[in-house]
Amino acid sequence: MELDVIKQVDPQVAEYIEKELKRQQTTIELIASENFTSKAVMAACGSVLTNKYAEGKPYKRFYNGCDNVDVIEELAQERAKKLFNVGHANVQPHSGAQANMAVFLYALKAGDTIMGMDLSNGGHLTHGSPVNFSGMYFNVVSYGVDENGCINYDEVAKLAQQHKPKMIICGASNYSKIIDFKRFREIADSIGAYLMADIAHIAGLVIGGVHPSPAGYAHFITTTTHKSLRGPRGGIIMCEDEHAAGIDKAVFPGVQGGPLEHIIAGKAIALLEASKPEFKTYAEQIVKNAKALATGLIDEAMEIVGGCTENHLMTLDLRKYNKTGKDIANILEKVGITANKNTVPNDPQSPFVTSGIRLGTPAVTTRGFKEEDMNEVAKIIASAVFSSDNELGLKNLKERSFKLCLKYPLY
Repeated sequence: MELDVIKQVDPQVAEYIEKELKRQQTTIELIASENFTSKAVMAACGSVLTNKYAEGKPYKRFYNGCDNVDVIEELAQERAKKLFNVGHANVQPHSGAQANMAVFLYALKAGDTIMGMDLSNGGHLTHGSPVNFSGMYFNVVSYGVDENGCINYDEVAKLAQQHKPKMIICGASNYSKIIDFKRFREIADSIGAYLMADIAHIAGLVIGGVHPSPAGYAHFITTTTHKSLRGPRGGIIMCEDEHAAGIDKAVFPGVQGGPLEHIIAGKAIALLEASKPEFKTYAEQIVKNAKALATGLIDEAMEIVGGCTENHLMTLDLRKYNKTGKDIANILEKVGITANKNTVPNDPQSPFVTSGIRLGTPAVTTRGFKEEDMNEVAKIIASAVFSSDNELGLKNLKERSFKLCLKYPLY
């Protein structure tokens, strides 16, 4: 119905929305940071709430006419607080990057030292990359992973004692092991530093009880809402009450203007959905599917960074096959699988080429895939890597991918 309305006004945009729907329906989505929202979340994001300006906090706005959005935003706040067991939640950040920026604005001054995971080892741009604001305005000390793909907490502690950062950042965009938030807090306390946990990737796993929570350990918790949480594209900041007023000011007027109340409504719905018993089952299946995919790839003589996964993602290391992440991501797209190129530790290739492929299971799990399906996906991926120059072989692989998509219809 909505597409019909768009067609009447702008057939060109409608055409490409329709094509994107078809792409999603006919593709196995393994990008670890993507997911499929419910129709209810999508409906909220396209609702009349997009018309409302609401600068400020619920019941303390700079605009009139906010009675209804006040209630919706408060619902989102309360649901986040309950799900993550925190004292305060700000649901206004437009993205995870802006959530992190707001925490930096509140807790730090330009030139302060921060410590975060190196981007090439699995960290995020906003954890201190030199091309990002976090690397431009702060003195950055980076930690990485060892030869087993694991954080060496003794090395993190050593770096912390040596450089005395004002804030330590834990959490990652490509780390396949369980994060020890308790150990990170002990390290932070040993030097009087703040601890920020960026759980953008694992928020849904935390809610579902298949990954430990940073609540009670991190001074600040940031997350996106569109990855394993399965909501709209946006962010949330959580903290205890002592930091609440400062965090709220850092979001508005610090780094943002008017909040996107239609997206906040989508966040509220996603948080309600995440409170249901079936979401726990979903989170458990994400991990089961990831382990099945990793095992299947290893059985097909593929190499995984760290040799296994404990969460929702893994990185396929292509160095010994003399392949690049860029090339294999393009090959996989030809056979109906969407993934993204990604660096591996000590990668000889540039970030634009890479030697790895990041693979994640939140989206396919939403779709209904089970362990046996992931085993078939592993076989398709391995065959694509080993037969990347065989057009007939690739065509057959695409048919196998399409068969899986037909098994689990989307929308």
